[in-house]
Amino acid sequence: MATLILPAADGGTHEYTLQPATAWAKPVAPLTARRAYAAAHVIPETTAENVPGAPARLDWEATLAYRHELWSHGLGVADAMDTAQRGMGLDWAATQQLIKHTGVEAAAVIASNNPATAGKSVGDLVSCGAGTDQLDIVSLPSGRAGLDAVLEAYREQIAVVTESGPKVILMASRALAKVAESAEDYLHVYSTVLTEVDQPVILHWLGTMFDPALAGYWGSDDVATATETFLDLVREHADKVDGVKVSLLDATHETALRAALPEGVRLYTGDDFNYPELIDGDGTRHSDALLGIFAAIYPAASAALQSYDAGDPTGARAILDSTRELGKHIFSAPTFYYKTGIAFMSWLNGQQAGFQMVGGLHSGRSVLHLSRTLELADQAGLLRDPELAAFRMAGFLRTNGVGA
Repeated sequence: MATLILPAADGGTHEYTLQPATAWAKPVAPLTARRAYAAAHVIPETTAENVPGAPARLDWEATLAYRHELWSHGLGVADAMDTAQRGMGLDWAATQQLIKHTGVEAAAVIASNNPATAGKSVGDLVSCGAGTDQLDIVSLPSGRAGLDAVLEAYREQIAVVTESGPKVILMASRALAKVAESAEDYLHVYSTVLTEVDQPVILHWLGTMFDPALAGYWGSDDVATATETFLDLVREHADKVDGVKVSLLDATHETALRAALPEGVRLYTGDDFNYPELIDGDGTRHSDALLGIFAAIYPAASAALQSYDAGDPTGARAILDSTRELGKHIFSAPTFYYKTGIAFMSWLNGQQAGFQMVGGLHSGRSVLHLSRTLELADQAGLLRDPELAAFRMAGFLRTNGVGA
């Protein structure tokens, strides 16, 4: 197998030999023990101006092929979310096209009668984020006028998602965080939206480690107080809430919240550190999954879910645990740059032509960090073609002055 000279934390280098590829089995029937969505990234055109502030131009063939790969492993896709760089390079114009294209592709998968997705709906295969990022926060009015603007923005984006077929994920809103003055303002906006939607949605609570602009969400910086407001909302509109996705990286909080949810409302873990134990559960309840890390570990994630379906929870947990260190590394602080690691793995695995991201986000991690990403991905059996990964990594290291 290929050997690379990788950078070390002490400023030196060390040899690393990649292991043979792992053969991960795809499911031959729909996954049922857990509901799981992988939050997918987007792949830009390599010749586009992929720099901060430039409009997002996507490589549609590669971006949609990545989603088909996730579906082939029996996973749903969470699209137009944080992993797809909402608020960090993916503008609303490109987001609309992404939602529409993904809805069409999901319908095609259903029509193909793939055994891994048999009996599924478009909403089962893909859920898309509806937010308010078409608003210019700088010019947003205060008070009720600002809240009304947020409401109209949500309505516009919900309409795009609904008309395209996917399930709606109500994303946390930077604009709402700016104009809301109390918990009642959050309840007003969300309650109005939930009253208006035709189908149950997923509520998304994104922590400040993912987006610092969301400080004080639900009307308080105190998580316990914010949680009570959140639960009040869910209980009042339980018939319109399919589930909640919580991305606070706090397993204790998630476990308590999961137990407090109304019957029938799912907890989709967004905890990319503690997902093995949260998905495994406590013997009474378990979390489903809507995870960015699943976009990087999808062959292993699918294998674990297949083991749950086969009545082998011990084997399933072992597979998830084998990916934990990779997840902790990719999502290490500053956590909002985790997308860079997912795109890097996509490039190493030949799923995109270049290591680029919209908005220049491919510069969000160091050579040292990305080298460790390769090692951990290899140890978890997540390099599809180690020889290709080694070839690409060697060129990347030479370009960045390692071993030159």
